[in-house]
Amino acid sequence: MTIGARVLKTGMAVALAVYLSTLLGFPSPIIAAVAAIFTIQPSISRSWQQITDQLQTNFLGAAVAITAVKLFGQTAIAVGLVCIIVILISIRLRMENTIGLTLVTVVAVMEANQEGWLFALQRFSMVLTGMGAAFAVNVLLFPPRPRKQFIEQVHQAYSQLSLLLRMAISNEMKEDIHRKETEKLHHTLLKLQERYAVFEEERALLPSRRQARARQLLLSKQLIKVLSQGVDLLDVVEEHYFSAPRAGEWAQRFDSQIEELTKYHEQLLLKLEGKMKAHVSIEPEEEREARLIKQLTDYLIEDPDEHKRLVFVASAIFEYGYHLRRLDRISDQVLQREEAETEEA
Repeated sequence: MTIGARVLKTGMAVALAVYLSTLLGFPSPIIAAVAAIFTIQPSISRSWQQITDQLQTNFLGAAVAITAVKLFGQTAIAVGLVCIIVILISIRLRMENTIGLTLVTVVAVMEANQEGWLFALQRFSMVLTGMGAAFAVNVLLFPPRPRKQFIEQVHQAYSQLSLLLRMAISNEMKEDIHRKETEKLHHTLLKLQERYAVFEEERALLPSRRQARARQLLLSKQLIKVLSQGVDLLDVVEEHYFSAPRAGEWAQRFDSQIEELTKYHEQLLLKLEGKMKAHVSIEPEEEREARLIKQLTDYLIEDPDEHKRLVFVASAIFEYGYHLRRLDRISDQVLQREEAETEEA
């Protein structure tokens, strides 16, 4: 078990919130600590958005809570009704992620309002203190690096995918191991898509960086697309190849084609890291694909219905190769543009 940066930052944010609560003379640090826990986010952009949303809904929730206490008093039914109203308002404003902390504010303010306005204001200040502590920690300590984390997860997903692809046709891996590795790959791909969503939310402040960021987003999207096509190829092989009659006759051809594309995939990742020599041709020969298509066409003429499952497998292989070549072209464009910008600077 590893302790991630977000786990550490949550603990630090809570500690800072408790310290500030003591420094400011709050009667209890609990509310500030809870606010800090709710505010920690995986990116600075999300943290800022969380702060702005929380300020709006918490201020609105505190106002509704104070008004409700004045009109209906502090009863259990009144607290429950106000919570329902605040939830509906938050959903209406499309700020569902702020509901938890807003309800904490509502309950704290309604419970304190019987002591007077100043006491209720103090409770609201506790919430603001926790939010501020969390934002400060998230920005200043171990600031999120979604791009770096995204690339690391791309390499992790490729390692899992290449292992499965290289043994897909030969079927040498034990079934239970294959199942576990496939589940791990799907989980990694899901995390990768979530990481891309975080990366996509980041905003470039300088106009010159916006174009570079747009290129990186296009490249990142294609990296995910290539991995997804590799996963689709695995699924197609499992579903159709082993059910096809006389599939063994095509084992070597399919296996060598997948091996070549897997190597191509690896070389593309190395090129993006700057580990490949300049102007080295790494694209597989298209003549091999053309030969495979002709051989498969001739084979299908014998009995189209019997051999059509092999078409599905070949189609998935060609689709994987198509998206790899597209990734190659996008990579060249991004790298060339980055080199040009470096020379201009």
